[in-house]
Amino acid sequence: MVQVCQQLIFCGRETQSSQEREREQGTSFMSLSQITPTLFLGGSDAPLNRALVARKSITLIVNATLSHSCPTYPGVECIRVAVPDLPTARLSDHFDRVAARIHNNRAGGTLVHCAAGMSRSPALIMAYLMKYKGVTLCQAHNWVRQSRPSIRLNEGFWDQLLDYEKGLYGKNTVKVAAPLEVNKMGKMMHRYSLRDVPSSPRLGWFRR
Repeated sequence: MVQVCQQLIFCGRETQSSQEREREQGTSFMSLSQITPTLFLGGSDAPLNRALVARKSITLIVNATLSHSCPTYPGVECIRVAVPDLPTARLSDHFDRVAARIHNNRAGGTLVHCAAGMSRSPALIMAYLMKYKGVTLCQAHNWVRQSRPSIRLNEGFWDQLLDYEKGLYGKNTVKVAAPLEVNKMGKMMHRYSLRDVPSSPRLGWFRR
């Protein structure tokens, strides 16, 4: 039975408690975050730290970027998921393949990374947690965010994860909405629908 979690998630700007904000400020968005004893999430610098890769016994690197290089280490396999961090990008085409590779990596740990470890890589990990750990999207989101408070999935990836959850469980456990816009007079303007939300401002480098 799917446990329904009454949670509203705002695209690109999720609500945080003061404790979460303090924890996020003390954690670099490019650092390595441990999701399970053998699964790690990071930014583009994480796989370049050879000592860290060896210390965590990582044998599989999932590189969810277009242009960041895959390091070559003995005994470490690197696979690329060449998807930009754009709402229109079809990251869901890779959910099953990446989840299966993570699940079947018995030789050691797995590192999933994108440019900043905020959107593409956490989305891939959340899909894996739903498929192989039997959790809902709400639970997967909370699980990953507990380890890495800085995650900010774009609205398109949320849409794809909702479809993936519904395919697995027949229902959704989260609702995703855009934040209300405030005009110069301090008045709330209309709420955008999920598909109409403008892209959150990001440096182009983080999409590569």
